[in-house]
Amino acid sequence: MLVHTDQLTKRYGDFSALDACSMTVREGDIFGLLGPNGAGKTTLLRLLLGFIQPTSGASCVAGFDCVHQSLEVRSRTAYLPGEARLFRRMNGHQVLDFFASLRRECQRDVASRVAKRIDLDCSRQVARMSTGMRQKLALAIVFAIESPLMILDEPTANLDPTARGEVLSMVCEARKAGRTVIFSSHVLSEVESTCDHVAILRAGRLVHEQPLEHLRRCHRITAQLTGSLAAVPVELNCHVTITEEAGGRVVLEASDSLAPLLGWLSTLPLKEVRIEPVGLAAVYDRFHREKNDS
Repeated sequence: MLVHTDQLTKRYGDFSALDACSMTVREGDIFGLLGPNGAGKTTLLRLLLGFIQPTSGASCVAGFDCVHQSLEVRSRTAYLPGEARLFRRMNGHQVLDFFASLRRECQRDVASRVAKRIDLDCSRQVARMSTGMRQKLALAIVFAIESPLMILDEPTANLDPTARGEVLSMVCEARKAGRTVIFSSHVLSEVESTCDHVAILRAGRLVHEQPLEHLRRCHRITAQLTGSLAAVPVELNCHVTITEEAGGRVVLEASDSLAPLLGWLSTLPLKEVRIEPVGLAAVYDRFHREKNDS
């Protein structure tokens, strides 16, 4: 594991920005953090980097304690904050020059290639750049830093669709190069297509974790029957859940390969059947709909 937290908590008075968060990020994975504004995603990232101190609990990155060895943690991390602030009087080239001189792991030639790849005009003054252009400039800096860990807080915010696609491709390329990426996003499709593992935060609490490989094997089966539903075979009990049954309509969720289930389905008095992937949106809504309904 490269990143580990144990009951990590941050409180401001009676308000818990992060509450008893325990999680592990494996080396070489893209780890997705999901949750609405105020869920605790940015608080978690800032605690990992030692920018703020926890109320209780512990965390480490690459074996270094995030509180007592925060400099070692940051030296091994490339971090894109949610709102990157850059020198407004400099142009893009000068900003890239500055960060390349500030940090030896930041490779100036790589920054130039990234800027070109995401179609950034570095000759323009930062003050005259759009929000999306400033985001591209920050991305060029972060992707040019050679580090075992990348922490990206909403990396595709304010980007056009073409640039979004390039950024997601670069994230996948970073994984192929052996780097670990923590990817915070509001865009479920980006996380689902890119990440190896996902964690969902709600009101400061980690409410769900799941490997995306497992999620991609999950399916929802909606069937209309002309007769009664036979009991689920014992060997399928741990893989199939009946989530709805009324008026001849039954909805099942399968959490593993469909092959064994299809044999059983073929024995049922089926009138209609529809099989579809569960998808990350359904998992996300399961937790956040609970909050809205409460």
